[in-house]
This record gives sequence, structure tokens and C-alpha cells, in this order.
Amino acid sequence: MSSETSTRPASPAAGGAPAPAERGLRLPAWLDTPLTSYYLVLGSSVVLIGLGLVMVLSSSSVDSLADGQSAFTVFWRQAVFALIGVPLMVLAARMPPKSWAALGWPLLVGAMVMQLLVFTSFGVGVNGNRNWVSLGGFQLQPSEIGKLALCVWVAAVLARKRPLLGEPVHAMVPVVPGALLFLALVLYGADLGTALIVMAIMVGTMFVAGCPKRIFVFGGGALALLTLVMVMTSSNRLGRIASWRSDCTGDAALGACFQSLHGKYALATGGWWGVGLGASREKWGLLPEAHNDFIFAIIGEELGLVGTLAVVGLFAACAVGMFRIVLRHTDPFVKIATAGVLAWVIGQAVVNIGVVIGLLPVIGLPLPLVSSGGSALVMTMAALGMVIGFARHEPGAQQALAARAGLVRRSLAVVGRGRR
Repeated sequence: MSSETSTRPASPAAGGAPAPAERGLRLPAWLDTPLTSYYLVLGSSVVLIGLGLVMVLSSSSVDSLADGQSAFTVFWRQAVFALIGVPLMVLAARMPPKSWAALGWPLLVGAMVMQLLVFTSFGVGVNGNRNWVSLGGFQLQPSEIGKLALCVWVAAVLARKRPLLGEPVHAMVPVVPGALLFLALVLYGADLGTALIVMAIMVGTMFVAGCPKRIFVFGGGALALLTLVMVMTSSNRLGRIASWRSDCTGDAALGACFQSLHGKYALATGGWWGVGLGASREKWGLLPEAHNDFIFAIIGEELGLVGTLAVVGLFAACAVGMFRIVLRHTDPFVKIATAGVLAWVIGQAVVNIGVVIGLLPVIGLPLPLVSSGGSALVMTMAALGMVIGFARHEPGAQQALAARAGLVRRSLAVVGRGRR
């Protein structure tokens, strides 16, 4: 018998015990089922939305009162958008992948038209960024629609052209020109933060689609150069980077460093367990954008390190669920679209948290599902609803859902007979 044969671990199917390494790689039974992705994405999304509503109320109440409004003003607005997002999320989860793929071009064209409205009389500028549209008394952010549109459109195009993706021309056209056009519209509104997420979506979708590696080399270099130019030509962005690199003492502590410094104060004050829900000091006019870009700092102050780690864990669970869909699903469109949403939601969460804890300069991106912002909340819920629907179509998932529904019906029938 050869040495190769003699050292091969015994196969469980042949009656031998699994090798230690094989046993170590096995997932727990509850984590290795067809519905794991479904429950991870659904559960983490619902908890993050609920936590976001609570923290928006806590972090915005003082500023609302200072403005002569009700303490619930920002909360009620966020709650209304969450209620709008729920049926949209359910509808997105019920749509089959083929229906989503058919919406690729209409979604992209609609997002482009909405983004163009930013530069008309309907456009609204906030904090130096012109990336909002005022329609019927509501302010919408078209770039949030564009994120979902790009995920769906790029996935539909690349899935259809998959046999030809080995050729750079087919891999790039029309995906790269279309994405660059949308990116240019976003950058024309001076919204570099959203532009970075658009770039992340493109990288994630094209990587999972299997585009040639040299595209990422040249494309990454070009995008890095574009980002450098956008930074160097903006005194505001240069100031943010300078304050990020400084020691934030003296005048800087009252100027460019003020927001990031008070975000760190909030995290430090929270300690392990926090000062208690609603008891933040920094939200009393000290921390700008406490209910938006820096809501993670308020979570750290009120709920402590345990609360921030719980938020990180929820995003990690959502990421694991989406990663499983990319690995397990058989439909190329589903794989690519899920990769886009993964790059969008998790990438934006990483950037936001990195800014708050001081690893990155202040960029101006909200924490998905948690920060105040109606357009961002509704479109993120729609995107995650789409991914939840994809999880329902994983191999074996529909059969498992049907079996569990049947078990529930039988259990209810038994309870009903027992009561009679």
C-alpha cells in the first residue's frame, strides 16, 4: 500500500470516524442549514432597524426641543420612513430573481433621471453637498436609489454576458461607462462619501462576476487617482484629513477636530456598560450630527462597549448571511447582486464606524439602518429585502420553509383540538 493511501483519513461513509481537522471545519447544525442565510439577514436587519429607531429618538430629542419642536419630531419622521420601508421590504423579498433582473435597466434610467434633478430647481444642498431633491415637501436622496439600481443593473448585465467576461471589452461595456456616468453625477454634487460606496459596489459585483483581474488593477489605480484629485481640489476635504492627522489640541479642538473629538469623548464616557439609554451628555449640543453620521458614538456612550460590539456583531451576522448566499446560490444574477448589496451595506457600516472611532477622516456617511435619514433607510430596507428573497431561493430553502410552515399548522391544529 502506498504512503499516500495509508495516511488518508478514514471516511465517515466507510465507517471510520472523521479526522480531527474535518471535525473542526464542520459548522454547527443550526448554522449549516438551508435557511441560515435567510435568518441571519432577516434577523440582523430587523434588530438594526429597531435599534436605530430607539437611538434616533434618544440622540435627536434634545436638538428637537432646542429648535422649538417636539422631542419626537425626528423620531416620528424616521418611524414613518420605516413603516414605508416595511411593505417595500416584504414586496422585495417576494419578488423572484428573474423579476429583479428585468428591472435592471428601468431602475438605472430612473435613478439617472432622479440624480439629474439634483441640478435643477428641485435640488437642495446640505453641508456643501448637492445631493438631495425636494419633491412634495419631502427631501429625497437620489443616490440611494442609484445604489440599488447599480446592484441590480450590473448583476443583470454581467450575468447575461458571463460566458464573455474573459474578454476585458465585454467585461467593461456597458457596465463601466454606465457606472462612471452615475459616479460623475454624484461627484458633480460634491458627495465623495457616496461616490466611494458606488466604487465599492462596482468592485464587489465585478469581482464576484469573475471579470479579469487586470481590470481591477487599472481600474483601481484610476479610481484612486480620481479620489486623490477630488480631495486635493477641495479645501474642506483637505481640512478634514489635516484634522484627522493632527493631535486635535488648541484651536483645532474647537474647529476642524470638534466633531471627531466629541465622538471619541462619547465613546470614552460610555465605558463598558454605558451611562444608560437616554443619558448621553454629548447629545446636548456638543456632538454635531449625533442622530446621523455620529449615532454610533451615542450608542457607545449610552450602551457602552457592549452596545457597540452588539452593533458590530449584527452587521457581521448580516455579512455572513450575504456571503453564504454568494457562495451557495446557483443563479449568477443572485450572486452578483448580493455581492453589490454586501459591498454597499457592510462597506458603508465599516466606513462610518471607522470615522467615529478615528481610524478614518470624517467623510459623511450614515450608519445603514441605524442613522436618521429616510431615503437611506427605505432603499437599504428594499435592498436587504431583495437579498432576503434571494435567500428564500437558496438550494433547499423553499422546501425547508414549506416544511416549517406545515409543522406550525399541525402544531396549531393539535393545540386547537386540545382546547376543545
